[in-house]
Amino acid sequence: MFTGIVEEMGRVRARLDGGRFEIDAEVVLDDFGVGESVAHNGCCLTVVEMGERWYAVEAVAETLLRTNLGDLRPGDRLNLERPVRLDHRLGGHLVQGHVDAVGQVVTPAPDLRVRMPLHLARYVVDKGSIAVDGCSLTVVAAEDDTFTVAVIPHTAEVTTLGRRGVGDRVNLEVDVLAKYVERLMDKRGPT
Repeated sequence: MFTGIVEEMGRVRARLDGGRFEIDAEVVLDDFGVGESVAHNGCCLTVVEMGERWYAVEAVAETLLRTNLGDLRPGDRLNLERPVRLDHRLGGHLVQGHVDAVGQVVTPAPDLRVRMPLHLARYVVDKGSIAVDGCSLTVVAAEDDTFTVAVIPHTAEVTTLGRRGVGDRVNLEVDVLAKYVERLMDKRGPT
C-alpha cells in the first residue's frame, strides 16, 4: 500500500533481458532491502538485488504490457515510493500499486489532461483522487474519456509529471474505494 507521494525520481541504470531493471536511487534505499516493495511510476515491484546506490527489480510480461514500464530505457527517470508505514501520515490517498490502465497525455502540466480508457471513466469524478504515474492527484474535471488535474510547480519539479509531453503514456490507478463500492452494489441481494 502506498500514498501516492513520490519520494524521489530514480533513473533507469540498465534494462536487462526480459523485464529486469536496475534503478539508480538514493532516498528509497534508506532502511531498505531485498524483498521490499517499491512503486515505480505507480507500479509495485519487488527488489531482487541491491548494490551501492542502485537496486534491481523484475517485471513479468503482463506488467510490461499493462503499464508504461515496458517503454523505459536506460537514462529514463521514474517516480519512486516505498510502501506506507503505519506510523507516518497518509499524505496522498490509498494507492495499491496496481495499475488499472495506461493513459495518454493530451495537455502537459500544469493543467495535465489525460485520455483514459472508457472503462475507467466511471471511477473518475470531479474532486476525486487518481494516481498518475504513482502521483496522488485531485481530479479538477472528469469528462467522457479524459480528466484534468492541476500539477503544482513543486510536483512538476520533483516528479516525472513536469517532464511529460503530449502523447506520453502514463500509468493510471483509480480510487480503489470506488471499485469496491461498485462491486458491492453489483452483488446486492435480499437483506
